[in-house]
Amino acid sequence: MSFTDPIADLLTRVRNAIMVRHTTVRAPWSLLKEGVLSALQREGYIRGYEVVADGPRKDILVYLKYSEAGLSVMNSLKRVSKPGCRRYVRLRELKPILNGIGIGILSTSKGVLSDRECRQQKISGEVLCEIW
Repeated sequence: MSFTDPIADLLTRVRNAIMVRHTTVRAPWSLLKEGVLSALQREGYIRGYEVVADGPRKDILVYLKYSEAGLSVMNSLKRVSKPGCRRYVRLRELKPILNGIGIGILSTSKGVLSDRECRQQKISGEVLCEIW
């Protein structure tokens, strides 16, 4: 099966799993998706993820994170840069999402990083998605 936008597919799978309160969600593996999930884990939005091999193909199993009250840590997952319209940002244009409550995930020359990590390392790139 071929996807036009694999990052949007991953975000939709996570969004749908959160709506029905699943603890895990499974998606096809790619290096870019693994980078996005790694950034989400570093920022504390998911418990973790693991790469699972089922024969010749790999999948990613994402462990979602909920609060003590059973509410999801992520309220909104928004795709910013799309295949038809890429969004690049300069370092001085890189502002905190919701005054630091949310994060932006960027694809940079040093890998997939959160907006906080980009400001610390003074690099910019393509804004993949915003999460809060």
